Amino acid sequence: MKRWRSPNVMIAIPGASIKKLLMLIILGCMMMFMLVGALTSLRPEYRPSSSSLNDMAAHFPEETFIRLFALENRYFAQLLPKDRRQTNYSSLLFRLATSINPDDPRSLLGSELPGFALYDSKILIAGEGTDYTNMPYESAPPLEAMLAERQASVDELEQANKNEDEKPVPPPSQTTGGKKVVYIYNTHTHESFLPALKGVTDPDLAFHPTVNITKVGEKLAEELEKRGIGAEVSKIDIVSELLKKGMKYSQSYDMSRQTVVAAMKQNRDLHYFIDIHRDSRRRNYTTATIHGVDYARVAFIIGGENATYEKNLQLATALHQLLQKKYPGLSRGVIEKKGAGTNGKFNQDLSENAILIEVGGVDNTFTELFRSVSALADVFSDYYWQAEKVEAPAPAEKK
Repeated sequence: MKRWRSPNVMIAIPGASIKKLLMLIILGCMMMFMLVGALTSLRPEYRPSSSSLNDMAAHFPEETFIRLFALENRYFAQLLPKDRRQTNYSSLLFRLATSINPDDPRSLLGSELPGFALYDSKILIAGEGTDYTNMPYESAPPLEAMLAERQASVDELEQANKNEDEKPVPPPSQTTGGKKVVYIYNTHTHESFLPALKGVTDPDLAFHPTVNITKVGEKLAEELEKRGIGAEVSKIDIVSELLKKGMKYSQSYDMSRQTVVAAMKQNRDLHYFIDIHRDSRRRNYTTATIHGVDYARVAFIIGGENATYEKNLQLATALHQLLQKKYPGLSRGVIEKKGAGTNGKFNQDLSENAILIEVGGVDNTFTELFRSVSALADVFSDYYWQAEKVEAPAPAEKK
């Protein structure tokens, strides 16, 4: 019987092909190392990082990412309005190529006009009369304005306190039991008001070391206490601390952040953090007349660069809606700020219950300001006690 033998199979590989393959591998490794070396040798501001990727993603609307998810799971498409479920690829490509949003002409002006990007904010909820031409803004004061000695009218401040004291608040039916649950501070402590500064008419000079926005914060704390809500007020002068440490005015939020963090460590009962500011707009934008009485209008500012800003937005939205209901026209709305020329977080990443409130403008009187913080304390107490009722544990069932 003959044995079956498998035929020998020989595969011939040309030596030239092996050399080419090896050369490609070597060249690929060299290119990879050169690329990595080039990227790591760049200056820090030019290196690819999570922040740069975040900035790149910021050019895409939220709808783009939802549509990407919808490619895998069509139920994500239900989150989009029916008339916007089809992707406009031409608009998207144009936006990627030029960094210009066809639906927002500000994207063109912002890249062409110096300083225009400072006003590139987003109206999340528009109050009465609020549009992109009159949103709140802050101008950094010149150093001379910060250091200049000015005479303030103490009489105006005392009269404002007297007017508010004549309006008694009924004793609260419930209290926080002595606990301080609200922390109030002012990042721009020297922001002041022209009616309180003798002989000053230039809005760019509305600054004072003592008669300033801190009085509004103190008044808000008093009004909250009257309604049974314990409030703690920061006594740290941020501007003075900046000058002592040789820091710039643009670093104000870095300094105020330290005070908030310290307060959070010292008092674990603090749950709400309110940064009170003064707007730089003039009186016609920052004053509302309600039932024949003038109030300083308020605006809620949300930091768009805070990763969890939705929680802060919920608080601002609730307060805005309560003001609309009880004091129509007092709130200018809820504004999102991010990008160049602004802090973008405003310390709101420290707590989901942190907000920034612009109270009045350079032309408002302390009487108008105090009326507004009284109204603000009124609606905040409604919100606070309702939230406490919702979060309170249900009573145990009797067996």
